[in-house]
Amino acid sequence: MGSETIDRTLDKSLLKEINKRRTFAIISHPDAGKTTLTEKLLLFGGAIQQAGAVKSRKIERAATSDFLSIEQERGISVSSSVMKFNYKNYEINLLDTPGHKDFSEDTYRVLTAVDCAVMIIDNAKGVEPQTQKLMEVCRMRNTPIITFINKLDREGMEPLDIFEDIENKLQIECIPLTWPIGMGKRFKGVYNLEKKELGIFSPGYSPKDDDGILINDLGDVRLDELITPSQADSLREDVDLIAGASEPFDLDLYLNGTQTPVFFGSAINNFGVKEMLDAFVQIAPPPGIRPSATRDVHPQEKAFSGFTFKIQANMDPEHRDRIAFFRICSGKFTKGMKVRHHRIGKDIKISNATFFLAQERSNIEEAYPGDIIGIHNHGTIKIGDTFTTKEPLKFLGIPNFAPEHFRRVLLKDPLKAKALTKGLTQLAEEGTIQVFRPLMGNMHVIGAVGVLQFDVTMARLRAEYSVNAGCESIDLSVARWVTSDDDQILKEFTRRNESSLARDAEGRLTFLTTSEYQLGFAMEEWPKIQFHKTREHNL
Repeated sequence: MGSETIDRTLDKSLLKEINKRRTFAIISHPDAGKTTLTEKLLLFGGAIQQAGAVKSRKIERAATSDFLSIEQERGISVSSSVMKFNYKNYEINLLDTPGHKDFSEDTYRVLTAVDCAVMIIDNAKGVEPQTQKLMEVCRMRNTPIITFINKLDREGMEPLDIFEDIENKLQIECIPLTWPIGMGKRFKGVYNLEKKELGIFSPGYSPKDDDGILINDLGDVRLDELITPSQADSLREDVDLIAGASEPFDLDLYLNGTQTPVFFGSAINNFGVKEMLDAFVQIAPPPGIRPSATRDVHPQEKAFSGFTFKIQANMDPEHRDRIAFFRICSGKFTKGMKVRHHRIGKDIKISNATFFLAQERSNIEEAYPGDIIGIHNHGTIKIGDTFTTKEPLKFLGIPNFAPEHFRRVLLKDPLKAKALTKGLTQLAEEGTIQVFRPLMGNMHVIGAVGVLQFDVTMARLRAEYSVNAGCESIDLSVARWVTSDDDQILKEFTRRNESSLARDAEGRLTFLTTSEYQLGFAMEEWPKIQFHKTREHNL
């Protein structure tokens, strides 16, 4: 950094805005109720008046946060959505992530842009494999986690059994802040352990309904009247057990990712969501320090900085647009400000930034650290790009993963070759797929972390680029980016392995092979070549 000084003079108005921000993602296994909870949070935040319902893969009304046609057809989320709303004077940025395992790379990048996460667990199924994988990502960053046990309106595991499952599989301590009263047909509501309030369950509970009923003393006879006497006795026993056996909620342990506060409810019935949201705005951390390649960046610094973590093409099919999703890390954004786009070395003026409520957009005059804004992109912005008003920065931890599945693209109309190349290039920019051009031959090879991405790619090529293409399996299963400190050795490696090498969309040399065994053989033969399974987007 040389002699450059960082201006961290306390700006009270900036600090006030930072402390109002809460930026988080929702993570879960598919079908745990993630899209449903997302929309119910928007409902309680007043951002929407009616939630879309997704029932047994059949959409009655397209869910607000699912805008791609393939999502609406299949009833799944395959692309992350960004939504902003206000709740009790807090500015909340909610990032809804794909639940499907084939889209975990998009979820991983989203998690680089948030300060905390809400984890949904299906009451009947407990911790499922995709939840474990997502938790590993959160643990790498010590991301604070709030847990919502969903679907209490159905029969499922006993609360203490779910706690044991979470603690054993995810290695995080569970601290209940609400407690369920029955489940399935016997589900009567939740008891708020902190506020000592009883929320009585009714299907279709509305945000306009009264708050919970205050029960200062569990010995109060009203409890037996509000729920059955046997359930009242069970609740009293459970609360006594929790008081004696459970550790108290510790904010510091939660913030460093070793303790998770737990809430129970039924998102489809709007129930238990308000209790979780009320606690969330109080305990979720405001925007924090962000590491870069040269130094840590503090949100209260006056100089503006931020990075792109997602590119989404054609959110509005009528305009064929591309939006770069951008996390503000420091300083204040104002409409029309000039920032330095460091990868291309140019100053750009941002005059049309937007906030999102899924498909709905609104132009913004100003934004602050923690906010997620959209910038119109004409092909010059890529994932990982950094923008600042001052020094060059490269924010860390925005990864690209080596694909595990590969297909050869088959173009059915040769006249569409140029449109195919454009479509694949733009989809690769989003990080949805990776595109490789072998050094020998003229075909397109696409790689993905999950096979469902191929179906989505072909569907989007048809819908957004009018390209009728298919794909077929190819005898490849391993890709590694290759580099070397010795240019001569890299040239020799390239000459002797030309048939196994390709360039990705960024022009990076990539080794493609049929198996881990063949990869191991190449690594042994070429010890001065580095084979990379991941790479940073901006390095």
